[in-house]
Amino acid sequence: MNLTSLITDNITEILVKIIQFTQTRQKILIRNITNIHKPGFVPKDLAENEFSELLNNAINEHVRNQQLVLRDTKNVKFDVSGSVEVKLVVDEHGKQLLEENRDEYIELQINKLLQNSLNQRVAAELLRQKRGTN
Repeated sequence: MNLTSLITDNITEILVKIIQFTQTRQKILIRNITNIHKPGFVPKDLAENEFSELLNNAINEHVRNQQLVLRDTKNVKFDVSGSVEVKLVVDEHGKQLLEENRDEYIELQINKLLQNSLNQRVAAELLRQKRGTN
């Protein structure tokens, strides 16, 4: 499904960006679990805090000026087609856990997946409700 075709306003655009980000992150977190037995595997993640801060700044700008400004950061880029491009970063905490305690590592990845899934479901539900009111 082409999510960018759903964009009709600033809030919808933010919700679509959250869904795109969480869909990408879900794939990465699943890969972090499925590849634990591969020699030399290093767990990756997305710069979640960077993305969150970026969205907070965009929302603040929207509140002040009724304008959505999504500024690229080191690891998050917005291309002209409306999609989000994200760079993978090494999950240092996950890497350390993978080396020291695989059970805790898997628990961390599962907890990240659950949090990510919740974020995705909330954004999708808000988008569904928003589309129902237009």
